[in-house]
Amino acid sequence: MSIFIIAEAGVNHNGDINLAKKLIDMAKECGADAIKFQTFKAEESTGTYAEKAHYQRENDKTQETQFEMIKKLELPFEDFKIIKNYCKEKEIEFISTPDGVESLNYLVGLDVPFIKVGSTEVTNLEFLKSIGETSKPIILSTGMSILGEVEKAISTIYSTGNYKIKLMHCITDYPTSIEDVNLRAMLTMKEAFKIPVGLSDHTLGFEAAVAATALGAEFIEKHVTLDRNMVGPDHKASMPPEEFKEFVMYIRNTEKLLGDGIKKPTEKEKIIMNQARRSILAARDLKCGTIITKDMLVYKRPGYGIKPELVEILIGRKLKRDLSKDEVIQWEDI
Repeated sequence: MSIFIIAEAGVNHNGDINLAKKLIDMAKECGADAIKFQTFKAEESTGTYAEKAHYQRENDKTQETQFEMIKKLELPFEDFKIIKNYCKEKEIEFISTPDGVESLNYLVGLDVPFIKVGSTEVTNLEFLKSIGETSKPIILSTGMSILGEVEKAISTIYSTGNYKIKLMHCITDYPTSIEDVNLRAMLTMKEAFKIPVGLSDHTLGFEAAVAATALGAEFIEKHVTLDRNMVGPDHKASMPPEEFKEFVMYIRNTEKLLGDGIKKPTEKEKIIMNQARRSILAARDLKCGTIITKDMLVYKRPGYGIKPELVEILIGRKLKRDLSKDEVIQWEDI
């Protein structure tokens, strides 16, 4: 099964539907399977006096509050219908994260394939219950969480009769340092809860995604931007087009490297076997009618003759023709 790659557009459209469409074009051209947005009303998710998070202050130097910043990044709900239709036209999956019941209900009405739940909601059990009651498949991000909180979140969703949950390991820091990624926590959750896992990669590079692929992640999400220098809280920790295209390529190449797990020679190896492996050869000139003894045989290349492991079958057999030194012995010669 191929890794499901999600281009996280988030709010990097800066509240402009035309930029949103350009992000969709970029994600498709780079080879992503889906593009994800965030559907919200600022009033539904953020208090008027909430301060910006540390990374938001670092990446966006304006003096506005978190509410003011988020308000500017809103897209009207009706724009997401346009965005979804544009994704369908471009043949890329549309996904969005709701920030409250109103946005959740709107996305369910748009018939999104699944609900992607942000890390901020792990302890928001009432909202998780509402999400579970939609019966939609769920991917739950787990940034900032301990294992017990994840367990409680899963139990809350299960209590609605919805068992279609996957977990996304991530670190809620933009960008995340390599030392903080802790990919083994992804495996810990997979083992603890026996459900599929993936990675929301907030690092600046490719290594975390490659390692997650090798460890068995089923899906990987990466923030994307048209330009890191754009104004906004997430652009600096997001991948521009040329890097994201390479990011997708690294994941796909890692999948190819992993293969199917069956130990067998490749088609090219089968050809090379004839030159590289050893066969049973005559150690000296031998006459027709000779009874073969072990000292008459050597193991040398090429490899298209009788395998050395079958030498005991030859001992005591009679030659049907003359053989020259170093001539490959075939079954029809005995």
